[in-house]
Order: sequence, then C-alpha cells, then structure tokens
Amino acid sequence: MIQSSGLAAAVAPRRIGRAHYYPNVTDAEWNDWKWQFRNRVTDLDQLMKLLPIPENERELRREVLRDFRMGIPPYYMALIDADDPHDPILRQAVPIAEEYTYRDVGDEDPLGEESYSPVPGITHRYPDRVLMVISNSCAVYCRYCTRKRIMYEDAVPEMEIDRMVDYIARTKTVRDVVVSGGDPLTNSTAKLESILAKLRAIPHLEIIRIGTRVPVSLPQRIDAELCEMLQKYHPLWINVHFNHPRECTPEAARACDLLSRAGIPLNNQAVLLKGVNDSVETMKGLVHGLMKMRVRPYYVYHCDPVRGSEHMRTTIAKGLEIMEGLRGHTSGLAIPQYVIDAPGGGGKVPVNPNYLLHYDPKKQRAILRNFQGRIFEYYEQLPEEEMLQRRLVASANATPAAGPIALTSSHAPRAPELPAAATPAAKEVRTRLSRAAANGNVNGKGGAKSNGAHAANGTHAGGAPAPQGPGSIAPAPPATETVVGKSKWAHRGRARRDPS
Repeated sequence: MIQSSGLAAAVAPRRIGRAHYYPNVTDAEWNDWKWQFRNRVTDLDQLMKLLPIPENERELRREVLRDFRMGIPPYYMALIDADDPHDPILRQAVPIAEEYTYRDVGDEDPLGEESYSPVPGITHRYPDRVLMVISNSCAVYCRYCTRKRIMYEDAVPEMEIDRMVDYIARTKTVRDVVVSGGDPLTNSTAKLESILAKLRAIPHLEIIRIGTRVPVSLPQRIDAELCEMLQKYHPLWINVHFNHPRECTPEAARACDLLSRAGIPLNNQAVLLKGVNDSVETMKGLVHGLMKMRVRPYYVYHCDPVRGSEHMRTTIAKGLEIMEGLRGHTSGLAIPQYVIDAPGGGGKVPVNPNYLLHYDPKKQRAILRNFQGRIFEYYEQLPEEEMLQRRLVASANATPAAGPIALTSSHAPRAPELPAAATPAAKEVRTRLSRAAANGNVNGKGGAKSNGAHAANGTHAGGAPAPQGPGSIAPAPPATETVVGKSKWAHRGRARRDPS
C-alpha cells in the first residue's frame, strides 16, 4: 500500500511549555523566583528569539515599548502557545500591533486615583479604607493595567512609605488598607515585613489586604519563608488575579495552597478581556479552576478605559451575558460580582442581569425572574385576605374542621372550611371576607396569592407556558400518606394528621 506523504509526515510538536522555551534551564534555576525575576523578557529582541513576530509589526511594537514596559517571567512565557498569535496568555503580556493603534485612546488615570491622593502613594476614595501603592514593579506587566502610568521599576523610597503609614495612623476612620502596586510581593520578604509591621502597629487598622498577581505569573515567589512571615500579621487577606483557566496550573495551585495553609483567605479579581475570557465557557472554566484551588471568585472588572487597551475592552452586554451564563449553571459560591470602576473616582458599581422585574414596597410585592427565565410573584407579607381568614379561625373559639389541609401547586396552604362565627369580631371578619370573595380576591382568584414565591400562572413573561423539561420546577403531587406528628400544618407537600 502506498502511504501518502501527508500521512507519513510527522506531526509538528506543539510549541509551548518549559521544554520548548527553556530546555537548558536547571530545576534549581527554574524554581528560584529571583532567577525568574532576573530573566524576564523585557525587550523586543529577546521576545523575537522566543516568538514569531511579523516583520511589518516589529517597529510598531518597539514604539509601544517606548511608552509601556514589558516584563514576562520565563514561567509565564512558557504558558504561551508560540503558534497561536491570538493566544489568551500572549494577549495579556505581549505588546501587539493593536496596542500601538490605540496608544492615544483612553486615559492615563481612568479611575482618578491621583485626584483622591492626600499623600503620594495613597488613594483614599472610600470612607473607611485606603489603597497603598508600595511598589512600582511587577513580575509581569499586563497590557490592560489601569496603572500603566507607573510602569517603571524605581523602588518606592522609604520616606514615602513612612508618609503613607503616617497618614493611615492619623486617619482614625480607616479600618482597612489594600497594599498594592505594582506588585507588593516583588519586594524582598524583609522589606515587605517591615511595612506590614508598621501597619499592624496602628490600633484602629483592622484589616490588611494584599493585591498580587505573583501566584499567577511567578508562583515560585510563594515559599515557606514568605508564608511564615505573612501569617504573623493576621487578619490578612490576599486578592489574586487569575484571568484564564490555563493560568490555573499545578504551580499556581501549589502557591495558593501554601497561602491558604498559612491561614490567608484568597479572593480572585479577574478583568473581562476581549479575546481572553469573554465567553461563558471560558469564564466558567476559570471560576471552576479557582474553586478547586480554594480561591473564591470575588470580582470580574469591566476593563478600564486606560490608554492603549481599547482593543481588549468588551461591551457591558457581553459581561451581562456571561453573568447570565453563570447564575444557576454553577454553584453560587463560584459566581463573582461583575463591577465597573466608575471613571474619575466614582468607585466600584455592581452591574447585574435584571432578576427583580418589579417591586412595590407599599403592596410588599415583587415580580422575580429566575435563571431559566421563569416569572415568579413574591409577597413579603401574607395578603390581607389570608390574614383575615386566619384571624377568623382564631376568633371563632372553635377548632377548625379535622382532616388534611390540601396544597396548591405552589405549596401554599389553602384556607380550611370555616366554622360559624361565634363572636362579633368573627362576624365582622366574615363580612369582610365575603366582600373580598365577591370581588374575586380570595385564594388567589383575583390577584394576591399567599406568602412565598409562586409561579405566576406557570408562565414566562408574555404568557408562554413554563418549561417542563429538565431543570423545570414541577408542582408537587397531592399527598395521601399520613405523616406522623400532631401539627396540622402542611409540610413538604404532605398534610400532618393528629394520630390520636
């Protein structure tokens, strides 16, 4: 048999991973975070040895690097698929031609941080908490970073750090500080501890949070020495920054595990990025990967309008579509809060799909939509008619008729057969009930139903029948079995009978 040359040709190996990019690096070097930091890819000539760069884009990318730094540790570089120019890891770390195209679009300081800076390095936007920038350097420089304007690596002077600490100590209303950068964990352990010790000495400061991307881009930095130091300054929280499922590697999982074992809760702050995680499937893969690493999905930020990142921004509609695709389709703990950081310092604004369709506080009535699109009516209190019926039973000085109480399909107990009124109060209540019944307002025939969330006529908005396929909520079948117990209240779709 003659075999075609195409079938006989060997399949080219995928160009990704440490073995492809850094085949001669020893384990000792690879696992040394300081080696990783020193050997970051920082210029185009280094990059072109590792990735194919189209010749017509080289000068454009050099221009980008005149404005915005690049820094990619070997570990993070090895996550990039060299054969995919649209690789989601590449788009986050490598300057591309679109960044040059949009270099003049957007703001240097889109969140107005410098307008809320009482001393250099402090942003005080919210009443009880402040942001403290203690570093200008990062392990990896993200192309969408809201602080591109400080992408340089001069160390923050000790005097500036002392002024930040002094401001927090003088401002008694501050109970929570976010230590950020740059990336605080690019500091030496000793320097970081000196800052944390000064903060922890402030009596009114309750919470210290650290914002870092190091577990994602340089997980080797998370070692026993660092964790032993951090756990001395509890209550301490860490916000990490994973954007894509492929960042949830065994190395990243190990780093998160070390932090968790040091008693540090981990929350993830992702950014919604076009071509990186702007699909339900990808975002679901990310939050599931985080949950397996014991990292709580905390925020999904809409990408800030920072200069040079317009090509990475999605629409708000896309963000809402993704949140709709998560709600009800994964565990609630895995669903982050979608927020937009309002321009000019307005702060984080939650943006959610609309599940509360109508709310009338006077009537204490709400119309709700669930994840399937089904519509429900919910009352905060029992409607007056049902309350009147219960008052009649209580005032009639008689025992309600024996026997099980039937259930409606919405699990709401129907009113039992009422005895003859025996008191003037009971007669008055019965009269009011009769009038209500004449208007069709009793037992839900003319409007109000009993307390709880009920399917509104079992339909979607617009009158379409409610779904009855997989995942739909079917009415409970009427129960005929006796349930042991003296209570006559309906319970779980069955009536209780008095065994005596």
